[in-house]
Amino acid sequence: MTIASTTASPSAAARALSRMEILRAITDVPGQIHRLFLSPAHRRAVDATAAMMREAGCDSVHVDALGTVVGRYDGTAPSAPALLVGSHIDSVKDAGAYDGTLGVVAAMAVVEALRERGERLPFAVEILAFGDEENVRFPTSLSSSRALAGTFDPDYLDRRDEEGVSYRDALAAFGGDPDGVPALARRREDVIGYLEVHIEQGPVLEAEGLPVGIVTAINGASRRRVIVTGEAGHAGTVPMGMRRDALAAAAEMVLAVERIGRTAETTVATVGRLAAEPGAINVVPGRVVFTIDARGPDDAVRVGMVEAIEAELRAMAQRRGVGISIENFYEEKACPCAPEAMEALAGAVSRRQLPVRMLPSGAGHDAMAMAPLCPIGMLFVRCKGGISHNPAEDATADDIAVAIAILVDAVRNYRPS
Repeated sequence: MTIASTTASPSAAARALSRMEILRAITDVPGQIHRLFLSPAHRRAVDATAAMMREAGCDSVHVDALGTVVGRYDGTAPSAPALLVGSHIDSVKDAGAYDGTLGVVAAMAVVEALRERGERLPFAVEILAFGDEENVRFPTSLSSSRALAGTFDPDYLDRRDEEGVSYRDALAAFGGDPDGVPALARRREDVIGYLEVHIEQGPVLEAEGLPVGIVTAINGASRRRVIVTGEAGHAGTVPMGMRRDALAAAAEMVLAVERIGRTAETTVATVGRLAAEPGAINVVPGRVVFTIDARGPDDAVRVGMVEAIEAELRAMAQRRGVGISIENFYEEKACPCAPEAMEALAGAVSRRQLPVRMLPSGAGHDAMAMAPLCPIGMLFVRCKGGISHNPAEDATADDIAVAIAILVDAVRNYRPS
């Protein structure tokens, strides 16, 4: 079997890569991909994405009240329900080129393939290019996709970025409509499912020599903010045995998080931020703040792991004579993918004589926000070294062509339950 037998047409893959290059160049920081939600670069990306959707053959294209670009390719009946296909076009700071944008251009390739065949399906196909998947600028959670699912939190509008700009004001400056958000919620009877193509952002597919995998569930996540309080003192005059060093205590706690995070095969636990105060070279740290991010596809296992971490951290604090507070600031249940979506993708993979590899997603995606609205499915694409959220993020043209062919096939053969 040659790779050509499994892929989309060379022109389809080339067009997808060309569109990704256009989006790669849209940034607010020269030399980087830096496209935060509701930023000037995001606005330019929205306009470019809308133009691409029109070029691909969408019957209608619009930008909704939160900046999501929506392109619709009608079904055999204009009022037919829609299969939603997409991802996001915002980025982290100094990002890679494939996270999110691959899913958007792959969705365009579906519409393009249908248009080239002159084919209309019993349902419409809608491309979605969301804008707040990364949650980098504002302390929100998948707000643009949650709006379509009808779970948008109105409090998001009053949250502020690091510069003190409110979500509401940024949205208005962007050209959006804060008052129009409630009307974005879709009716369940109008949507039959949501499919998303995304780079794996992990090393499993590459390690197994596979171009694609089918997501079984999106991991649940628990996040904690830990504050360790000791006593600041002179680094030269306070004896070691009399110190209440918050940083030394926090260092032991970080290692405990790592150790307990390894106790179950499917769980992970990460300390991603740590700040010591007062932060002077000659002062024993009196206060440390760090974060914990714990994830897993089984909620009971994940919650048990977090409880074990919290209990051990409190015991360490007591033994070291430091204070500790643990704040729960984020809790997201695991999100299973729908059988009919997984079956559509698996059938398309099998028809290309490729192994059907099922695996969970350790990262969050817009798909999990869409789950309250409709069945969801995700196709992972192998990425080089498992690297993501990094300029080194990469996927091959051959793998992208395979993914496009599978997505087109899955959409054409999608059967709602």
